[in-house]
Amino acid sequence: MLDDFFVRAMVAGIGVALVAGPLGCFIVWRRLAYFGDTLAHAALLGVALAFLLEVNITLAVFVVSSLIAIALLLLRRQSGLSSDALLGLLSHSALAIGLVVLAFMTWVRMDLMGLLFGDILAVSRTDILVVYVGGVAILTTLGLIWTPLFAGTVSREVAEAEGRSPGRADFVFMLLMALAIAIAMKIVGVLLITALLIIPAAAARRFAATPEQMAVIAALIGAIAVVGGLFGSLQWDTPSGPTIVVAAVTLFAVSLTPLARLLAVRHATGVLKQ
Repeated sequence: MLDDFFVRAMVAGIGVALVAGPLGCFIVWRRLAYFGDTLAHAALLGVALAFLLEVNITLAVFVVSSLIAIALLLLRRQSGLSSDALLGLLSHSALAIGLVVLAFMTWVRMDLMGLLFGDILAVSRTDILVVYVGGVAILTTLGLIWTPLFAGTVSREVAEAEGRSPGRADFVFMLLMALAIAIAMKIVGVLLITALLIIPAAAARRFAATPEQMAVIAALIGAIAVVGGLFGSLQWDTPSGPTIVVAAVTLFAVSLTPLARLLAVRHATGVLKQ
């Protein structure tokens, strides 16, 4: 029988995957992979400030990531720099400031490897509760803004002309990303969060006939990667977080095979007939 810690790890990892899949679809559609990296790097600064101010780590990471997202929106409007340049500036600045703050706090013993790569096998029941409560809030809000957010993804000009307020949807989406990273950081680490956002969504793109289907398939692929990665980690005694990402990459590679392409074509044909 599986150990209790292993069951907790699987339940928590599946919860993160179910949230990351739909969010990752918009990351892929909008080509915002660097934005995910930026918020993930900002999480380290949030951890440093949490120890400095003695506040909850998840709350601190959410606040810092949200402020980074807001700063991106403001700088995009006021500066002449491109989005890529702004993301690079914010990403590396947040990461560097976080590391410097941690270096000054000599009285704090910090497991940087745990922060960077997560420790999914150490999650508690409280962590699972946070993941699922936060996940339900994220997915519910994403469902409410799905139409204006997707309309702005396809054509921002058309969405504005139709009065769908894509700018407001963009802002809410950035806050949802910040919240997702805050609740997932302890489980998969700041360096692996972006992988769970992007890889399952990229793999799901080969099988989906509609945007909604892609979001569901991405969540399922992420969940399968979590289960496969954890069992692989147990079998080969490898780090759990990176092994989950390797499992996700393997599923993406499978999605590129001719058999996967054939299944995708048949699925799309069935949808059209309906």
